[in-house]
Amino acid sequence: MKGAALWAYAALIDADTLKSDAVYTTDALIMPGRGRSIIDAMGQLSITQGDVSAPIEPMLCARAVRTIPPQGTARLAFIMGAEDTEHAAKGRKASTTLLSGYTGILDGLLKNGVTNSAVCLSRLRANGYTGSQTTIKNYILAHQHLIPPARYAVAPQGNRGRRYTTGPGDAFQMDWGFTKVQSFTGEEYSVACFAMVCHHCGERYVEFFPNAKQENLFIGMLHGFRYMGVPQYILTDNMKSVVIRRDQDGHPLWQKDYEQFMRTVGFQTKLCKPRHPFTKGKVERLVRFVKDNFLAGRSFWNVTDLNLSALDWCDEQNTTFHRGLGIPQDIHRERCGSVVTKLNDSPELLLYLCPERRISFDGFVNYEGRRFGVPYAYGGKTARVMRNGSCLYIYSADMARLLATHEVTWAYQDSFCANQYAFPEQPEEFPSMPVKTVIRQLPQTSTDLSFEKFNFTKEDDEDD
Repeated sequence: MKGAALWAYAALIDADTLKSDAVYTTDALIMPGRGRSIIDAMGQLSITQGDVSAPIEPMLCARAVRTIPPQGTARLAFIMGAEDTEHAAKGRKASTTLLSGYTGILDGLLKNGVTNSAVCLSRLRANGYTGSQTTIKNYILAHQHLIPPARYAVAPQGNRGRRYTTGPGDAFQMDWGFTKVQSFTGEEYSVACFAMVCHHCGERYVEFFPNAKQENLFIGMLHGFRYMGVPQYILTDNMKSVVIRRDQDGHPLWQKDYEQFMRTVGFQTKLCKPRHPFTKGKVERLVRFVKDNFLAGRSFWNVTDLNLSALDWCDEQNTTFHRGLGIPQDIHRERCGSVVTKLNDSPELLLYLCPERRISFDGFVNYEGRRFGVPYAYGGKTARVMRNGSCLYIYSADMARLLATHEVTWAYQDSFCANQYAFPEQPEEFPSMPVKTVIRQLPQTSTDLSFEKFNFTKEDDEDD
């Protein structure tokens, strides 16, 4: 016998007394007339579990220290006529909890519209929080006044068509998303988010750029292919850096650089129907998920720091079980990984990772809104730049020579390279034998007679 059954059995020992004058407390049922509690009566019993008979005292001790008895026990006591006495600590709250010291961070997230308890838990865990997600949920429910009002709902757009599926590693979806950044000086600027997701397993890759130019599109795609592999198809919308227009038959006219890029890497591209972005709903949902989950309430030092955090976030998300897939994520990744092809580095792909830049007359190249110096002798020529982490490498146009290396500080000031204005040494010939010939150089006389009257040295000579 367990729980309420034991209480019921003990109550039957002296039901008349229990009905008449029993007083119910949170620790036991006390029978003042008898001078003993039901726990004392139950202590004479034993509990049988299977073939093992064990004394009831350990269970009774656990029962006696419970602040709130089981629901069945309370119901039985109420039927028998027991009374509920108030606990001495009722209404009191702990002065400090596990959430103490983190409420400021949590309030800031709520004011920014971050109401996802999982996101809040991740941010607090990064700052040392050791409590549960339920505590955060209760705090969010109690501080709804901090959450800004939601936007008006968009009018329904009707039937958007049927969903379609693809095989493992057959197709990736890609798109751009944009967010605003407020600098420490108070200025606002836009940052482009490149997003790519596998249509079958949901594996994702995210990277941030200062703009959404074609060169950044190529860099983001190559980095995504290194991370996820190269699929058979890429599904995207009708962006300018991909397609110029469609002909009369609806066939796309590819942008020539993008067409060459497809042939070099080895994939094909499918376009969404115009004004039907929901065709690539997975990447559209990914962009929104990045804004609501990764970017919400986040601060960063520079673009490099933001991309490192985004890569860690992608690793975490790609190893998390997704309920909609039905099977573990790693199984999906294994299936897609066996189909996609590995991106092999080549000199042609290296050129896409190193976009061209024109060197100014004073020896600087512009990259992501900043100026980085190269030796002055290369002014007016063409260079190629490549950013790897926090380092920027500047090469010659043919990639044969490294001109300069800079640490990307992202400060709004020019970055000079070593010996930027030092001209290269020229070869010089020196005599191999002692020089014996000596000639004499005379001072050059003035041929301007108009200043002859100011020649005071000549007047002194005439007086002599």
